[in-house]
Amino acid sequence: MGALKALGGLLFPARCPFCRRLLKAGEDGLCASCQKSLPWVEKETPDVSGKEFDVCVAPLWYRDVVRQSFHRYKFDGIKCYAEAYGKLVGQCACDRLAGRYDLITWAPLSRQRKWKRGYDQAYLIAASAAKELKRPLIKTLRKVRNPQAQSSMDSADARRANVRDCYEAVKPALVRDKRVLLIDDIVTTGSTLSECARTLKEAGAREVVCAAFARTGKENGPLGRNL
Repeated sequence: MGALKALGGLLFPARCPFCRRLLKAGEDGLCASCQKSLPWVEKETPDVSGKEFDVCVAPLWYRDVVRQSFHRYKFDGIKCYAEAYGKLVGQCACDRLAGRYDLITWAPLSRQRKWKRGYDQAYLIAASAAKELKRPLIKTLRKVRNPQAQSSMDSADARRANVRDCYEAVKPALVRDKRVLLIDDIVTTGSTLSECARTLKEAGAREVVCAAFARTGKENGPLGRNL
C-alpha cells in the first residue's frame, strides 16, 4: 500500500488546492505561500451563531482564491481538495470547539443532487475533518427533499423557508442526549445548519455546534447572530 501511494505521488504530485502550485517537501495540504496569504478568519472575529445551533467556526473567509478553489472542488469534480479542506476544518474545530461535542456528523446532500454531482462535498470535508480529529464520522441525517439551491437565494428568510423540513434523523438513538459537531462546506446565513440542528435536537440531541470550511463576509452575504 505504501509503495502504491508513493507511485501515485510520482504520477500525480500533490498541488496546493488554492494556488495549484506543486507542493514542496514538507508542505502539508497547502503551500507555504498560501499558508501566509489566505484570508484566515481572525481569532477575534465573532463566530456565527444561529437559531438552533450555538456556534459555527470556520478557518477561512469565502472570497478570492478560497472561493475559486471551492468552485473547482464543487463544480469541476476535483474531489482531492476535500482532504486539505477537512484538515483545516479539523484544526479549527480542535482549537475552537474542543470538549464541546460527543460525535461528528455532516449536513448531507439530497440523493438527487448527490447522483447528479457524483459525490457529497460536505461529507468528504467532514470525513477528512473527522480523520484529523481522530474521531469517527457518524451519519445522523438524511435529506428527504431536494429544494432549490441555497446559493440562488438572496435573503435569509428565503433560505430558511427553502430548507424547512428537508431533513430527518436516520436513527434518533444515535444523537439522544449527545452533543453534536455538525460540519458543512460554506456557511452564509446559517439556514441549512439551523435546519439540520433543529432536526437533530428534535431527535434528542442535547447541543449542536458547527464547523465549516469557510464563511461569507459582509461583501457576499449576511452574517451575525440569530440568523
